[in-house]
Amino acid sequence: MSHEEAPAAAVGGAAVRPAPRALLDRLSSGAERAGRVTHTEHVPARPARHSPWPETVHPDLAAALAAAGIDRPWRHQAEAVARALDGESVVVATGTASGKSLCYLVPVLNALITPETAPEAAPAAGRAAARRARGTAGGTTGHPTATALYLAPTKALAADQLRAVKSLAGPLGPAAVRAVCYDGDTPPEERTWARRHANLLLTNPDMLHRSLLPGHRRWSSFLRSLRYVVVDECHVYRGVFGSHVAQVLRRLRRVCAHYGTEPAFLLASATTAEPAVSAERLTGVPVTEITEDWSPRGELVFALWEPPLTEGRGERGAPVRRTATAEAAELLTDLVGHGVRTVAFVRSRRGAELISVIAQEQLGRRDPALGRRVAAYRGGYLPEERRALERALHSGGLLGLAATNALELGVDVAGLDAVLLAGYPGTRASVWQQAGRAGRHRQGALAVLVARDDPLDTYLVHHPDALFRRPVESTVLDPANPYILAPHLCAAAAEVPLTGDGLALFGPSAAALAEKLAGRGLLRRRGTAWYWTRRERPAGLVDIRGSGGEQVQVVEEATGRLLGTVDQAAAHTAVHEGAVHLHQGRSYVVRHLDLAGHVALVEESSPPWSTWPRDTTEIGVLETEREIPWGEARLCFGSVQVTHQVVSYLRRRLVTGEVLGETRLDLPPRTLRTRAVWWTLTEDQLEAAGIGPELLPGALHAAEHAAIGMLPLFATCDRWDIGGVSTALHPDTLLPSVFVHDGHPGGAGFAERGFHTAREWLTATRDAIAACECDHGCPSCIQSPKCGNGNEPLHKRGAIRVLTALLRGSAPAPGTDRP
Repeated sequence: MSHEEAPAAAVGGAAVRPAPRALLDRLSSGAERAGRVTHTEHVPARPARHSPWPETVHPDLAAALAAAGIDRPWRHQAEAVARALDGESVVVATGTASGKSLCYLVPVLNALITPETAPEAAPAAGRAAARRARGTAGGTTGHPTATALYLAPTKALAADQLRAVKSLAGPLGPAAVRAVCYDGDTPPEERTWARRHANLLLTNPDMLHRSLLPGHRRWSSFLRSLRYVVVDECHVYRGVFGSHVAQVLRRLRRVCAHYGTEPAFLLASATTAEPAVSAERLTGVPVTEITEDWSPRGELVFALWEPPLTEGRGERGAPVRRTATAEAAELLTDLVGHGVRTVAFVRSRRGAELISVIAQEQLGRRDPALGRRVAAYRGGYLPEERRALERALHSGGLLGLAATNALELGVDVAGLDAVLLAGYPGTRASVWQQAGRAGRHRQGALAVLVARDDPLDTYLVHHPDALFRRPVESTVLDPANPYILAPHLCAAAAEVPLTGDGLALFGPSAAALAEKLAGRGLLRRRGTAWYWTRRERPAGLVDIRGSGGEQVQVVEEATGRLLGTVDQAAAHTAVHEGAVHLHQGRSYVVRHLDLAGHVALVEESSPPWSTWPRDTTEIGVLETEREIPWGEARLCFGSVQVTHQVVSYLRRRLVTGEVLGETRLDLPPRTLRTRAVWWTLTEDQLEAAGIGPELLPGALHAAEHAAIGMLPLFATCDRWDIGGVSTALHPDTLLPSVFVHDGHPGGAGFAERGFHTAREWLTATRDAIAACECDHGCPSCIQSPKCGNGNEPLHKRGAIRVLTALLRGSAPAPGTDRP
């Protein structure tokens, strides 16, 4: 059964759901909360539109669907299934709870019980050639068993889909559909069974990269029969991670061609701009998009919520708002206390743990049993911890959950009444994906976006049209990034020697890059093919999630117990000495970080503060690839070298966010070659704007901070994915300059997106600063939580003048119509 269509479960024996408007009125009532709701959006209910199943759906499968209560699909499901059965690659980009899983499960299950039906209907000559290469004939008398591969970005989603498959395929018999999850938690005996017997493998891109493709000879029978590749939640594959996955999928297509198969790709996505373009960039094959959503939807009340100013003061005496974490924890406490099933989405692991701890403590004072019905769910937990939380969610044992986006991605959470978003999640697509977790069974639902004290969140809660009236973003990825492409060419050569046709799959720059890899002794050319020269597996040399290097283990010093892991790239900021680390509701303080040994030693402690790292950055221009005049100013894009060092951390009071102190750190600098967008102004422009030498550094610095904070509105990134530098006289430009750069080797496409949307991006930046009610600058406009210079110097009015002068001569960048 499609997991979006499972019957809603009553919680605590009560099936009555409060109206979403009444929930919001309850939350916002009282003098203390007056004025915190800045905007309320009402999304009306929508009726369903149905169509019959295509005639090519096997009668046994149609009967199983009917037995699950799915007699007629919605129109978009029927269209997607028909196209998939006809051999097309398809991306379905519709709203949450629109039954996207049926769009790929029906053709997959149909193929598993009806060999050769889908390929025979396909018009593509390539499919016929692939079938002839397998030695199969026409009709349904060809290959005896088809196989399918399902890829999910998280283990939890794959496990959830396995439950959906077993529920739907039960009437078809255990021999017909032999589905199994294959991930890092799978025991060796189950892995062996999967290789020998599975015809539906549910896994993730990491296992495809590290296990299946390097060991493809052990999977030869599965790959020879591969009919469909399902890419679920494909909007997640953006930036560095998405670019790596794009190359992994090209390696998969190449290995499949080696075995004579050419599978169709079935992709499911949240609503995004130009989903076919993004899907084609991800897979490398033509894709048909289906975007019209004909599923029913219950009423949604969506509120924008701004926490109040506190009596505390931040850096330079700036006013400080109550943190989104504390505000969301209080709202979660209120909702759970009234029996309202709620998920609070938080952007960081630390935030998820903190919200759950606060809610547990506050509820526990009322009723200890109620406090135990709240938990945190995030990445980094051990497998058995994740599984226990997922079981508690499905059984209704948990009433409230604080979760990172590990839970956003399609995992079935039936019967939720409300969703809290503790901060803007980075993209409008994620906003709707998270908000759609509530009301998944056509009942009304409440969603509340609680603003953080930063420029983007503040801008959105006061400019609701930017959230509710603008189209969702396109997915940003750059598979041709040489830092990403190079290791995948090495991995591909180790899997099957690279020839001209194989190289073409990886793009026009692949041949020249292969020559460079040969010059470094990594590849060797024999005749017309390239071979891998080393003994180790090249797939083990790259982390496709972009973190790079070995994971840092977080170990309790007193017991030696492994608490979890942290990406090496995040170790400097997440587990530096003195950092507060939260795990399963308990607080630990890092006593020692051993970067060479990849271990952080912690001890249990509960200080009344959280920690925030500060860093410094220097930047040099390596190459200016594009430059356009904005009057006397210049807007540029190109390659840069960034030297980055975490230099200190702040201690902030947990509830108020008040800065308690700063501690210096002695961590080594890190060097990064990446891509940046930058702009320069002339002395004449600055003089005309009334900005003298004494104001210039603070004005540029403030504009840089605000621009970094606003770029996620235009590129699918987080402010922690990018960085910036401002200087009154840069040695390479010889002018006052502001840089915004990608935080990943070779770039991730974010700075380039900023270049192409610069006029809109920087206009919104100026407007956000001007609209802030503070006098001299605060975290809601120009102060940055990660500034290594202690947010000194900053000049709010100077930043507005700088941006106004810059934009006066602005023009659309070339290619602004590109996704």
